[in-house]
Amino acid sequence: MKTNIVLSFFICVVALTGCKKLGVNFSIANQTNFRVESSSPINLPFEMGTPDVTTNSSQQFGNNNTAANLIKEIKLEELKLSITSPTSKTFSFLKSVEVYISTNSSNEILLASLDNIASTSQSISLTTTTQDLARYVKASSYKLRTRVITKETLTQAVDIRADIKFKVKAGLL
Repeated sequence: MKTNIVLSFFICVVALTGCKKLGVNFSIANQTNFRVESSSPINLPFEMGTPDVTTNSSQQFGNNNTAANLIKEIKLEELKLSITSPTSKTFSFLKSVEVYISTNSSNEILLASLDNIASTSQSISLTTTTQDLARYVKASSYKLRTRVITKETLTQAVDIRADIKFKVKAGLL
């Protein structure tokens, strides 16, 4: 009986003080902009690059009590496109969009895409890749290349903001 009480006390102490979390999950958000020019061809693919996207990942890792070497996996949680100008424009002009990611030391892969766009709103969410993106997000910056096909003539350029959200799984320091 005395052994059971001591054992129960020990289990309670370990459960309350000795258990350390094995990992942490958090999100990293980035944003970039690109432009679809009014001279874009209809029903033909064309590509636009973006300026390098600075990841700020080292700071994000530190803020979440982890480090790059403890990252287990980074997945794309969401990639949302929003029209910023002209304010009255919707995505009805767009037939399809593909967004690719690369770094100076990693090959380009498809990050997210959407086909047969029938949206009349000013924002759309793309279908995201299921690949592990740790090597891209752990880099100091990455490049995005966007490939679009329009289905109507644009009378003016369309400015688009890409909001990118990554889900990070990592061990603790």
